[in-house]
Amino acid sequence: MCGIVGFVGKKEASPILVEGLSKLEYRGYDSAGVAILEDGEIKVKKYKGRLKNLEENLSENPLKGHIGIGHTRWATHGEPSDINSHPHSNGDVTISVVHNGIIENYIKLKEWLKTKGYAFCSDTDTEVIPNLVDYYYKGDLFEAVTKATSKMEGSYAIGVICKEEPDKIVAVRKDSPLIVGVGKDEYFIASDIPAVLNHTREVYLLEDKEFVIITNDGVEIKTEDGEGVDKEIYHVTWDVDAAEKGGYEDFMLKEIHEQPKAIKDTLTSRVLKDTKVQLDDINLTKEELENFDRVFIVACGTAYHAGLVGKTIIEKLAKIPVEVDIASEFRYRDPLITEKSLLIVVSQSGETADTLAVLRDAKKTGAKVIAITNVVGSSVSREAHHVLYTWAGPEIAVASTKAYETQLIAMYILGIYFGELKGTLNKELSEELKEELLILSDKVKEILDKKNELQKYASKNYMDKDLFFLGRGLDYAVALEGSLKLKEISYIHSEAYAGGELKHGPIALIEKGTPVIALLTEDKLKDKMISNIREVVTRGARVLAIANEGDKDAKEVCDDVIYIPRTNSLLTPVLSVVPLQLISYYMAKQKGCDVDKPRNLAKSVTVE
Repeated sequence: MCGIVGFVGKKEASPILVEGLSKLEYRGYDSAGVAILEDGEIKVKKYKGRLKNLEENLSENPLKGHIGIGHTRWATHGEPSDINSHPHSNGDVTISVVHNGIIENYIKLKEWLKTKGYAFCSDTDTEVIPNLVDYYYKGDLFEAVTKATSKMEGSYAIGVICKEEPDKIVAVRKDSPLIVGVGKDEYFIASDIPAVLNHTREVYLLEDKEFVIITNDGVEIKTEDGEGVDKEIYHVTWDVDAAEKGGYEDFMLKEIHEQPKAIKDTLTSRVLKDTKVQLDDINLTKEELENFDRVFIVACGTAYHAGLVGKTIIEKLAKIPVEVDIASEFRYRDPLITEKSLLIVVSQSGETADTLAVLRDAKKTGAKVIAITNVVGSSVSREAHHVLYTWAGPEIAVASTKAYETQLIAMYILGIYFGELKGTLNKELSEELKEELLILSDKVKEILDKKNELQKYASKNYMDKDLFFLGRGLDYAVALEGSLKLKEISYIHSEAYAGGELKHGPIALIEKGTPVIALLTEDKLKDKMISNIREVVTRGARVLAIANEGDKDAKEVCDDVIYIPRTNSLLTPVLSVVPLQLISYYMAKQKGCDVDKPRNLAKSVTVE
């Protein structure tokens, strides 16, 4: 989950690499470094901590050169330190490498290289790569990299420069993202598109084991056997400003406020009144759908919470049993996936390692796979049989907000699509859901206008050490997401419980002054939920309710109430999560936390 960049062109490489890394720092911020070919020598600068440490040093002691590679790190092997930072080089510094991923057999390779006279100074798995390339180097960098990668097991996107071939970058990917940017007389590699957007909108999306050779003369893409690969250029249509803060104090706040647009975009052309749901990239037949005996929704973190909502939606609308699982657990319990199973994998980045592994295992059994992802050209989108893109746009903050909302929307789209295809969804309910979906973005805007109320609550509670969320049904799924957001960015311990489980243990944690946020939007479960609220109030809890407009009962039992616009009960998760996102944000800000880059976390988990 590190970020890598590379540049070949006529301009100075150093500022371009640093700028690119600034767009990728969300992928990891334990260290940053660059390697630049200067006067025929590879010069390396790398420092523990945020990118600014590298930037400040380069400002004082610049490196001059027109070709180089850069890296921002999320530590896996070896603690954050200058020595463990990338780029890594061989002993003579004739080869330098940046790497995103994990080399699983690095210990074996390291021991073997030691017998060949190579020495190591870091604790990283990456350091074996430049030494391995050096061992195979006989005057052709491409050949050396292909031979080196043939010995490597695991995941990687790497960029390599060589003192003996000072006009060239060789790069390759396997199970880790990598794109190639094509500008005017300049060329780039990067882990993600925002890193090159200020320079070009023309990119190649590399597939696994595709090698790229970049020189001043252009870009060559080859297989490991040296055969040329003919690829189409992908034209990026994002606004450049989409990856910037746009006047907001933080990316997270900006992305929360972008949710109405993201919802609308994800619905566009797919959901229309009096028209069946249209999905260009999913072409299941009624017979295929009826043949599935079970749906598995598999995801991690926030995407898993979206899957919990998806379970209710698909079961209700399509009448297919649905099982929701955490990807990192699912693949290790011998799941009963067969050729009659439908697997739905959900991943914002499309590169989540555990989710990808489940996808690949499921395909081997003959199961059909649908991917829900935000990134065109991502691994899950390419490897799944069908894909449903969420159009959230770039999400920079580590804590997911707009991507989660669009994942929910994707679940509703799929549920209606399945129900219409199977004939299990009556036209009246279908049209009601479509009509409400199309105005949800306006209702989210209404909630965003309540920020003063939410700020007030945050200012009163940000010093709390513990906070509990309660909910039933779909409200419970939202409670889990609200709790996760609070943990991620404010570092306040929080837990979410199903209201009916209170008496089975959690109520022992409630004492005088304990803050509780109760979701009270499920009308059919409201009476039971109010009873649960009374149970914690009796024991001294201070309760904030998230309730539907016009709910007078909530005011009678809770200390504070935030009202959300009414909608179809199945759709309330799209609305009820918004105040929880804002509460988490404002609490974190009150505490002085870095909301965009919370400690120990990275945006995309591309390693197990």
